[in-house]
Amino acid sequence: MDVSKISFSSNAVLEEPFSWAYKLEDIGFTGWEMVQEGTQCLTEESIPKVREVLETTNLVLTMHLPFSDMNMAGLNPGIHEEVLRQMKNYISLASGLVEVAVVHPGYLSPYGKKVPERAWDTNVRSVQELCDTADEHGISIAVENMPDFPMIFGREPDEILRILDEVNRDNVGMTLDVGHANTTGHLEEFLEKCSDRIIHVHLHDNMGKRDEHLPAGRGSVNWEAVKKGLSSYKGRLVTEMSNLKEGKESLEFLKKL
Repeated sequence: MDVSKISFSSNAVLEEPFSWAYKLEDIGFTGWEMVQEGTQCLTEESIPKVREVLETTNLVLTMHLPFSDMNMAGLNPGIHEEVLRQMKNYISLASGLVEVAVVHPGYLSPYGKKVPERAWDTNVRSVQELCDTADEHGISIAVENMPDFPMIFGREPDEILRILDEVNRDNVGMTLDVGHANTTGHLEEFLEKCSDRIIHVHLHDNMGKRDEHLPAGRGSVNWEAVKKGLSSYKGRLVTEMSNLKEGKESLEFLKKL
């Protein structure tokens, strides 16, 4: 696990995010993952500010596609079309800025629960469409494993692998979310079964029940197993915290592993 490639990400930032982005290198981070939610969204207006951050620092930028109110397996045609339109727009805006974009799998809506295979197929087709758009911009799509939430796809290693196999695109891989895997009890299994499909990693801790996003070292995650399982991994490691103080705490813990 290469601790020189640790990035910071937070979806809790409600104020203008570009001022605190300049603090990341002083803390010790070498990257920033922009979450396409709220004030962090890429827009024609915000792109010059993002470029300024990248041109005046050595930060490596990655992108987390939006997830609030988004369902890749949604069966309402109009809403689903809008979900994909927005995600493709963010991918296009990020052209030349990022090489990896993270996406959450879809979930079963009340109607989707009645026709789960149709929802599954919609989820796979949605990821395929994002991959095809991303390929035009040199971006890989990293499908993230999900926490122990009911009705959501991607909670278990075999299900993530099935998604990746059925998407069947050269630019698709997996985001291993360590905290999410700890809530489902499949962390070691993810590390064993999916090691050759992991292209991005999210790091946070919890007590094994809820998706608490605690600083690394405060919960029950087996970090020694994570270190061993990711020994040959060369990509970004992204701490997902509520604030910079928690990010610093996680960074210090991870460097001592």
